[in-house]
Amino acid sequence: MQRRNTERLKLDRVPPVYIDRNILAPASPRSLRGLPRQSSSALAWLLERRRFLPLGQAGLMRSLIMLGAGATELGVIVASSILLAFAYHAVFYGGAGPLAHYAEAGLMIGLLFAVPNASRSSYTIEHLLSFPSGLRQAFSLWNIAFCAALGLGFLIKASAEFSRGAILLFYVCGFGSIVLSRLLLQGIARGIAQRGTAALRQVFLVGREADVEAFRSCCEESACGLRIIGASLLRDAAPDGDRPQRDAELREDNRLGEDIRLAVSVARFKRPEDILIMLPWSDRATIERCVEAFLTVPASIHLDPEKILSRFEDLRVSRLGPMMGLNLVREPLSILEILVKRLFDFVASMVALIVFAPLFLLCAILIKLDSPGPVFFVQHRYGFNQEPFPIFKFRSMTLGASQGGFRQATKNDARITAVGRFLRRWNIDELPQLLNVFLGEMSLVGPRPHALPHDRAFEDRVALYARRHNVKPGITGWAQVNGLRGETSTDELMRARVEHDLYYIDNWSFWFDLRIILMTVLSRKAYRNAY
Repeated sequence: MQRRNTERLKLDRVPPVYIDRNILAPASPRSLRGLPRQSSSALAWLLERRRFLPLGQAGLMRSLIMLGAGATELGVIVASSILLAFAYHAVFYGGAGPLAHYAEAGLMIGLLFAVPNASRSSYTIEHLLSFPSGLRQAFSLWNIAFCAALGLGFLIKASAEFSRGAILLFYVCGFGSIVLSRLLLQGIARGIAQRGTAALRQVFLVGREADVEAFRSCCEESACGLRIIGASLLRDAAPDGDRPQRDAELREDNRLGEDIRLAVSVARFKRPEDILIMLPWSDRATIERCVEAFLTVPASIHLDPEKILSRFEDLRVSRLGPMMGLNLVREPLSILEILVKRLFDFVASMVALIVFAPLFLLCAILIKLDSPGPVFFVQHRYGFNQEPFPIFKFRSMTLGASQGGFRQATKNDARITAVGRFLRRWNIDELPQLLNVFLGEMSLVGPRPHALPHDRAFEDRVALYARRHNVKPGITGWAQVNGLRGETSTDELMRARVEHDLYYIDNWSFWFDLRIILMTVLSRKAYRNAY
């Protein structure tokens, strides 16, 4: 009896705890003021009767979800290879074709695509809920898997058994089927998250009240794939009045140690899979004490990133020589993506220069007949990495129109010639930039290059304006096909154009380029403000 009373006295000396469904906090947070107050002995009594899903069962359910998602995507790839081959051969050859060979090819490509995705945890419920954030990486992996399968087929001399048209159709539509399967899996994952928390990762929060409450308010289980099973708040430093500094520091140290010990005890009982320490990185001493204490709990320990890091979606830890660091932003395009884009630009510009040669000659004759001066207008503009280059355009203004300083073309501008007005209306004046594309100074698609005075004027007034130069400029771009071309008389118009350019840089794909090229020709927005 005496031993039991002693233990009870020790428990009662632990800071009071407030209970709110999944929240356990050794403090008196204002946001939980109305909740019933319990002593630590009452807390222990409640926790002994709290039921929770065994950690192994939750992990098993998540493993089954990952396995099911991977198998679904693999099955979709194989099925699309068979169905597309059957449709192609039925239309062009009047028969079914060697479907067994296409099934084997689809299985090979599917495995080359699904296995790396599984190793990168692309089939976890959290990743599925975040779709389409990983679509760019999926497209890169699809290209690698497809090229690897083609190379293997060439080495074993099996490529002759397949129709090139069917393979090309599978390459295009196969990735479309992957996108559709990801949408389906996202819906299933959202349903699982909304109907039950068994498959969600069990997270325990530790930190100051404001940070914990901010995380809880923005993290919805159905959207982020996490279940917050508890939280312990570390109390802020209490005012000590006229106490000596040494006594105040000792009191604060004891208070912090008390809070951390209680947090570890609760976390050990709650058995979370992940512990998130939510403290500013400048509070190094407190972080080290928390990490050292929670190393005794069998769970993954995470450090909440600084607020500025939330701006970067592709954040990862990388090694530079002997040092570890945080990679905030990757290069805009990978080596493979640069090669694909450059190859397409080179071939397409060469073909276009040959095809449009008669049009070039006709425009040159009309320009010379309409007004005196050269056929081409040459102006230096910033390209990749802000390196200046001479850009070529058909001259659309009278000779000497640029004298007296730079001035943008406006509606009904008197400087524009009659032929020039027609050329600008139908974007024909931009065609000579195919020479810049052929020489590698520009791309067919990219942020439109502005005149040097324009760049200098807006670089300090529009955030991240200079980031447009992280890729090659283009003849057309995502901003232009959305009607953001022509005069930019206000900062808001330029800011909207820059936002579209940055969206293009962050979401580039080969199919995105093709879409923009088609919209440049077919969309009415691409001809808006063309004067």
